[in-house]
Amino acid sequence: MDGDLGNFLRSRRARIQPEEVGLPSYGRRRVPGLRREEVAQLAGVSVDYYIRLEQGRGPSVSDAVLDAIARVLRLDDTEHAYLRAVARPQKKPKSRRAPRVRPGVQLLLDSMDRTPAFVVDPGMETLAWNALGDALHGFSRMAPDQRNLVRQLFLDAGGRDLYPDFAAIAAQTVARLRLSAGAHPDDRALRDLVGELSLKSEDFRRLWADHQVKACMYGVKRIQHPIAGLLTLPYESLTLPETPDQTLVVYTPEPGSETTERLQLLGSWESAPTR
Repeated sequence: MDGDLGNFLRSRRARIQPEEVGLPSYGRRRVPGLRREEVAQLAGVSVDYYIRLEQGRGPSVSDAVLDAIARVLRLDDTEHAYLRAVARPQKKPKSRRAPRVRPGVQLLLDSMDRTPAFVVDPGMETLAWNALGDALHGFSRMAPDQRNLVRQLFLDAGGRDLYPDFAAIAAQTVARLRLSAGAHPDDRALRDLVGELSLKSEDFRRLWADHQVKACMYGVKRIQHPIAGLLTLPYESLTLPETPDQTLVVYTPEPGSETTERLQLLGSWESAPTR
C-alpha cells in the first residue's frame, strides 16, 4: 500500500534512541529516535540512497542493504520479512486467491468434532468452518459479507464485549492484517477492507498507524460467549500447503478443562433439534 515502506521505516527508527547504538544525542530532537542520516551511517549506505528508499524510490534494493537496515533498526524476523515484502512488492496474478476451500479441507474440518476450527483468507474472511466453530462464532447465521473477523471485531456492536482482552486482541489482529497487506500489495479486497476500517473505527485507525507486524500463528484468546460464558481458548494457525492464502485456525482447549466442558455443552445445545 502506498507509503507503507516509508511509514514503517520511520516508525522503527523512532523506537531507537541514539545512545542505544553509541551515537551522541546532541540535546533535544524535533522527532524521537534516529535521524535518517544516522540510520544511513550505521547501515553503511549513503544518506541520499536511504532517503530514496524511505520515499519508495528504491525498487532494486539488495538483500544486503535491507539486512543492514534491519540490523540497525533491530527488527525481529517477522518485521525483517515485512521490510523485504514492502521494499520489493511482488505482483501476483489476480486469480491467486482461492475463494473456496477444497472438499478435503472441509472433511478435515468436519472430522474435528471436539474443537472449534475454521479457515480464513489473508483479509481474515471466514471461508469454511466446522460445527463447533459455527456454534462458537455463528458463521452460518451471518450473511457472507459479515464473516470477516476483523470487521466483526472493530465494527460490530458486540465485538468489544466478545473479548475481555479487547485491547490485546485488537492489536494482534491489526498486526496480523498489516503483515498480510505487506505480502499482498495488489489485493484490492484487502485494501478496501483497510480503507473501510480506517474510516469507520478510531481504534483500528490508531493501531494501523503504529505499523506493528506480527504473524500471531498461536496464542490464547478469551471469549465471553453469550451462552457458554467465559472460554479460555489456546489456538494454533496452520497455512494450507496447496492454498497458501488460506489459514486453518484451530482452538485447542485443555482436555478436561471447564472450557472444554462448556464447548461440549454448547455443541450439544446448538445441534439439538428444535420443536
